[in-house]
Amino acid sequence: MNFILIAVIVLGGIALIAALVLFVCSKRFAVYEDPRIAQVNELLPGANCGGCGFAGCGGMADALVKGADAGSLEGLNCPVGGSEVMSRVADLLGMAIASGEPKVAVVRCNGTCEVRPKIAEYTGMRSCAAMHACGAGETACGFGCLGCGDCVEACQFDAIHINPETGLAEVDEEKCTACGACTKACPRAIIELRKKGPKGRRVFVSCVNKDKGAVSMKACKVSCIGCGKCVKECQFEAITLGQNLSYIDPEKCRLCRKCVSVCPTHAIQAVNFPAPKPVEPKEEGKEATA
Repeated sequence: MNFILIAVIVLGGIALIAALVLFVCSKRFAVYEDPRIAQVNELLPGANCGGCGFAGCGGMADALVKGADAGSLEGLNCPVGGSEVMSRVADLLGMAIASGEPKVAVVRCNGTCEVRPKIAEYTGMRSCAAMHACGAGETACGFGCLGCGDCVEACQFDAIHINPETGLAEVDEEKCTACGACTKACPRAIIELRKKGPKGRRVFVSCVNKDKGAVSMKACKVSCIGCGKCVKECQFEAITLGQNLSYIDPEKCRLCRKCVSVCPTHAIQAVNFPAPKPVEPKEEGKEATA
């Protein structure tokens, strides 16, 4: 019995010393976490999409609290939660936050099956990244949408799909949160986040082909040929031309749509504008009676 009692006492003493050491270490090396981080994290949508520039909502919450301590939340925005969530966060942190204009993903390719016919058959792994690594893909255009759906797989909000008739990726504006996941997934960088615009109206060059005009036209009938007519037509200096490709700056564009009418290949798209009113035929003048 004495041996058992001694063993119990020894083990109890070791446990007590270990508990004391752990207690001292927990106090000595404790990492303080601001309770506001958890509170902000609860307000964020929890999508962990990375659209804010951080690995997840936890990183965004930490950055927001640090920004509040520094006196500015400039440059910090949750594209999924939008202005509503950011307003709640700002109220919690006692800060004012500038409301940025909403954005939406835009697929800058209008090369449907009709205007960009297939010249080859791809039989490898059905992935845009894999097809792009093999070359131009199934068409002669080495810049356009490949239609395999890497962007569809990357989107957590079911906001982008491949149209089976056109073979192009299409964005559902109502579901798109501008998280940027699709832009990162596209190996050809044809998806861009642009200002949603008033009433969802936007004007942009729906092409990223940098080949010279004659070459690009052979690959796709609606490609930008770099003629520069849109640049000359724009009165607001919103269009620039570089590497045989025009680009419309959404910050400068006034949505006048003059560039749309002068584009010879119809590469410039105007989205969500009302349809033009039909021109009524003029009535023939009645012959004067004597």
